[in-house]
Amino acid sequence: MPRNENLFSSLAAWRRRTVARLIQNGWRWLQFAGAVSAEHPGRYRFGSIGEGTRLAFPQGTIFGEQAIRMGGCCIIAEQVTLTAGIMPDLELGPDPVIQLGDGVVLGRGSHVVAMHSVVFGNDVFCGPGVYVTDTNHSFDDPHEPIGRQWPRHAPVEIGSGSWLGTGAVILPGARLGRNVVVAAGSVVRGEVPDHSVVAGAPAKVVRRWTQEDGWQPPLRTPAPAALPRDVTAGQLLALAELDEEELERLAAADPQDGPERPERPERPERPERPERQDGPGAPGAPAPQDATGAPAPQRGPGARAGTPGVPAEHLP
Repeated sequence: MPRNENLFSSLAAWRRRTVARLIQNGWRWLQFAGAVSAEHPGRYRFGSIGEGTRLAFPQGTIFGEQAIRMGGCCIIAEQVTLTAGIMPDLELGPDPVIQLGDGVVLGRGSHVVAMHSVVFGNDVFCGPGVYVTDTNHSFDDPHEPIGRQWPRHAPVEIGSGSWLGTGAVILPGARLGRNVVVAAGSVVRGEVPDHSVVAGAPAKVVRRWTQEDGWQPPLRTPAPAALPRDVTAGQLLALAELDEEELERLAAADPQDGPERPERPERPERPERPERQDGPGAPGAPAPQDATGAPAPQRGPGARAGTPGVPAEHLP
């Protein structure tokens, strides 16, 4: 490849990377600036927004927000539709039409369409594409187009702690109890008892928990270990940075949170070392002798090796 063509291709790649980086950073800034919260409601005038609640940008269709009340710490994902009333700018009265409890999560692309009353309890989690409505078309007159007939409506209530899977549809008149699981793609209407799992179209109870019998049919897998209630976000982030070996050592260090550490066998006591009694300095030991049998002279502090008893300063 000629040198000038290589230079132009490098410049084109650098320009593309720069433009992509600018677009991505700009989009992140738009998401941050366009989010709706109690401190930054933007052009929306909701009936109430609890502390910590956030509507991600871009929002879906929203109108009748004066009749929409949201509790604290709710997460409303992108492109979520919240509509109260059949059309915008209607007088809906003082009572709320849509109520979200504390900690409600609405997944991306979900719809909550209400004319009368839709109530979410606390800690209701919804996957993407969930559709909840208290209004439905009527088809009483066989000669009139269905879209032109006045719709029917009935209040909807979703109990606290429930989980609605991806693509679930909750129809008018549905009343879900506490801690209800709705399988993905299910169509729910009517009453659902507490601690039930429903699936299908129309949805039917496929599993239920009671105080007397527990889960029937029994669950196929054991329950995962729950996080302690007093754990903080900082502690979870610190645990995420540990590798498997460090996690195993941490679990073994605390018997309450992990497997017990095997007891280390006791070491036998080491016998005391007897004092050496056969050296020349031991008490009662005979004095060292030379080859003639006379006592050998002791080396003084200044004696040189090889000249016993003679100080080093007297040697030539």
